[in-house]
Amino acid sequence: MKVKVKFFASYREIVGQHEITMDLKQGTKLSDLVEDLKRLYPRLQGFTDPIVTSVNKKYARDDVMLKDGDEIALLPPVSGG
Repeated sequence: MKVKVKFFASYREIVGQHEITMDLKQGTKLSDLVEDLKRLYPRLQGFTDPIVTSVNKKYARDDVMLKDGDEIALLPPVSGG
């Protein structure tokens, strides 16, 4: 199955692209995808805060099962004051 992965802010700078398409096995969880991305882009492992993710524009937990055509976004932590 194919999913689209979008990157924002510092994650986009690390990956060097706004979005990529990934081929995944059926039964892949969101946490599996994030681990695959960390292996492909080791600098993603340097963040101490957890990577916030969404699936089809809704915040998603790590145990969400991905489906063909899903759109996943990696969102950097928000800070401010």
